[in-house]
Amino acid sequence: MATSETGFDRVYNPVDLIEQVAQTHEWACERTHEDELTLNVAGTWADYHVSLNWRTDLESLHIACAFEFKVPDNRLAEVYRLIAQINEQMWLGHFDLWAHDGLIMFRHGLMLNGTVATPGQCEALLRAGLEACERYYQAFQFVVWAGKDSRSALSSTMFETHGQA
Repeated sequence: MATSETGFDRVYNPVDLIEQVAQTHEWACERTHEDELTLNVAGTWADYHVSLNWRTDLESLHIACAFEFKVPDNRLAEVYRLIAQINEQMWLGHFDLWAHDGLIMFRHGLMLNGTVATPGQCEALLRAGLEACERYYQAFQFVVWAGKDSRSALSSTMFETHGQA
């Protein structure tokens, strides 16, 4: 019999664990509901607003990591092209544009299916969101504010640097 068929109640809410992780990193956090937590994390390029939601019915922890970025109407098509090109490269999660709110966000979910989240899984989920936002933030900047096309904006941000100058 599969674990999900045994009818055991979940012992541990993963949002509690995420809250502990946030406190160890000294990130500002607010518990908006028993199953929701919001964080503010300072990045290199922007402050990221992280929302985590636990869905008991899906046994899934969802992360949405956003940065405020009002996209003008005349740049929407190019931003959508950039998002599609970025998402082709992503192994985990994806980017979305919520045009109504002017938010570009990274989204991903951790399905637990009858298991309890570990601190390592929670750290990895947070790291995936924050690293994706940090990696691609400048490409969004180049498209929206510098007027570049999506391909050149993406290629200009894809090189890796090593060491310090």
